[in-house]
Amino acid sequence: MRTIYQFFSIHAEGTRTDQHALFINPRWNNFIDILDFPKGKPISRTIRHVLFGPLEDRAVPYVGLLGGAVMPGPGHDTPGHLVGGQVGVRFPVAGGLAVDITVQYTQYGVDFRGEAGQSQQWVFLTGIRY
Repeated sequence: MRTIYQFFSIHAEGTRTDQHALFINPRWNNFIDILDFPKGKPISRTIRHVLFGPLEDRAVPYVGLLGGAVMPGPGHDTPGHLVGGQVGVRFPVAGGLAVDITVQYTQYGVDFRGEAGQSQQWVFLTGIRY
């Protein structure tokens, strides 16, 4: 479970809006391991080998949910919603250090050009986690 603060801006011709998001991010690590059958050659092991090759024993795949609030929300008087999900993989490198690769989808309520609305976003994230 993680709690995340994120700042982002939306820019359009002659207009700009800044968004502040605060959300929780529960994750399920090693979700592929649920396919640990048949005992002789588990399906999960085959999937790990196809997806991660020689790093299959180091990879920690995960799925996550996102839920929280965005300020300013629609109408600038209440927070907007933020919901979404993600799928990714973490490769531990050393104690407390890992390379993280994620694809994330979010949908959130925004106030843009004085109009309330919904926005959707696909993001590819990569980086080093401590």
